[in-house]
Amino acid sequence: MFVLSKVPELGDTVFIVLRKKPLIFLHWYHHITVLLYTWFSFTEYTSSARWFVTMNYFVHSVMYSYYALVSMGKYPPKFFAMTITFLQLTQMIVGCAINIWAHNYMAAAPQRSCGISQINIKLSMAMYFSYFVLFARFFYKAYLSPKPGKKAKIEPEITAPPKKEFNGYPRQRNGVVH
Repeated sequence: MFVLSKVPELGDTVFIVLRKKPLIFLHWYHHITVLLYTWFSFTEYTSSARWFVTMNYFVHSVMYSYYALVSMGKYPPKFFAMTITFLQLTQMIVGCAINIWAHNYMAAAPQRSCGISQINIKLSMAMYFSYFVLFARFFYKAYLSPKPGKKAKIEPEITAPPKKEFNGYPRQRNGVVH
């Protein structure tokens, strides 16, 4: 069911395109690679995929609930969107940790004692790590970086009062220019 659920998830891409919103690299890269990886993992009945499925369903349930609210004209506070991206980042960290654990387990366990291949671990690790980098970049740009067009608050410069001139020359008193 999880593998099949990746196809309807492409629907949000269709909505983005139909609404003529920009489609960011993270979005289409994530959807394509997840689709390909889940199909590949399905052929192996990858044991670690149970963890990935559980995390993904949890994060997506929160994320699609947010999208549903927005589509109904209800706009949750910015903190809610930040929390979703934070959950996605957490998912990527846990995904990398599971891959490291699976790799270490496979190195110590008898052959064929775990339903995962080394190529699957490598592909999954590359995928989760690349997602972490892209989601971290997204989090920074969306929530932490200064927005273009908004000027940063700058303290006004303290300048000396203009020097008064007398007949085109600076005014002096006791050798000091005033």
